[in-house]
Amino acid sequence: MISILHFGHSNFETALAAIVNRGETAQADVRERVREIIEDVRSRGDEALIDYTARFDRLELTAAGLQVTADEIEQALSAVSEESMAALRLAVERIGAFHAKQKEQTWISTEEEDVLLGQMVRPLDRVGIYVPGGKAAYPSSVVMNAVPAKVAGVPEVVMTVPMPGGEVNPHVLAAAHLSGVDRIFKVGGAQAVAALAYGTASVPRVDKITGPGNIYVATAKQQVFGQVDIDMIAGPSEILIINDGSGDAEHLAADLLSQAEHDELASSVLITTDEGMARAVAEALERQLKALSREEIARKSIEQYGAIIVAGTLDEAIAFSNRIAPEHLELAVDNPFEILPRIHHAGAIFMGHHTPEAAGDYLAGPNHTLPTGGTARFFSPLALDDFVKKSSIVSFTRKGLERLGKDIVHIAELEGLEAHARSVAIRLESKS
Repeated sequence: MISILHFGHSNFETALAAIVNRGETAQADVRERVREIIEDVRSRGDEALIDYTARFDRLELTAAGLQVTADEIEQALSAVSEESMAALRLAVERIGAFHAKQKEQTWISTEEEDVLLGQMVRPLDRVGIYVPGGKAAYPSSVVMNAVPAKVAGVPEVVMTVPMPGGEVNPHVLAAAHLSGVDRIFKVGGAQAVAALAYGTASVPRVDKITGPGNIYVATAKQQVFGQVDIDMIAGPSEILIINDGSGDAEHLAADLLSQAEHDELASSVLITTDEGMARAVAEALERQLKALSREEIARKSIEQYGAIIVAGTLDEAIAFSNRIAPEHLELAVDNPFEILPRIHHAGAIFMGHHTPEAAGDYLAGPNHTLPTGGTARFFSPLALDDFVKKSSIVSFTRKGLERLGKDIVHIAELEGLEAHARSVAIRLESKS
């Protein structure tokens, strides 16, 4: 059964610490193995990719076979039902429309006489997206990473996806096709991240890598950061539900399990002001667990890293949420908009009793790539801004430099940078 905790009880902080600190961390042996793989791919390129794919994914490839062909994509599309294609098209459309609202334009300001200032916004040239394979297939991850890149104007989106035994979920390739992915490669793991970061004869080097993966993928992204940009280091999935005693216990239990079924390290927490609701949700969880095909995974998650917390007041629940800074936050209360202004930290916020977190996972519109492990205190969801770069624009006329130059020289001299100061002063001295 899930633990029911009460604020102030002696075991509360200990139980909470076990949940908060549950995330996998790369041990020294993982970091070293990833470093070796990255260096090997840098050195041997396609040859290393072929070797690792045979070893880890049981897939024998040649350099010519690393990339998914047009025929393979067509075969995948023919295996997907029209109903599934329609759902994926709707997701692409809605996610594209939402991210289009985030667009920033290049701007120029001429408000200041003799000085022109501005900002130029340009898309990245090439982005790589990593899509997990193996245990589960995630076409939604394809859409969430590729569509914002294309809306931002990225000319080329490259995707890597492991294909254990040569198999790939056709919905993943269908999502890539609908999302505008330009090239797909049959590689995964740290070796795929290395190939995207440094390039091989077959896999082009990218400017940014986005998308989730296991501990080896996350560690590889950490190690290549700086050579390329990355989105974030995602930890295990998590949901926090704030409840005021209203709503349906069966619904709350279902929402907790929607995260628990991800993996054993996922965390699902309900904080409610109603003791009766706490017990009703605990009972509903047990009933619903037995009906899940992924019962074993979800049960381990719920028993080890799930909790139902009974709070004295809604204020206490809100303060707890801000302390945790959850990836997914559901406000399962009668008046969610009343407490929304008091929520300071959350990756995504789901309002009211008819907005399950799963709506955001698939096609509500906002991105489902969210900060985890308390990093919502300073990180934001994946967004259009992640796929563009900005350059400052500065233009002085001679009068503008004459007006501001003396102070520029003064600050440069304060810092002891004589050549900086001279580059301005020499212009002020010029009679031309």
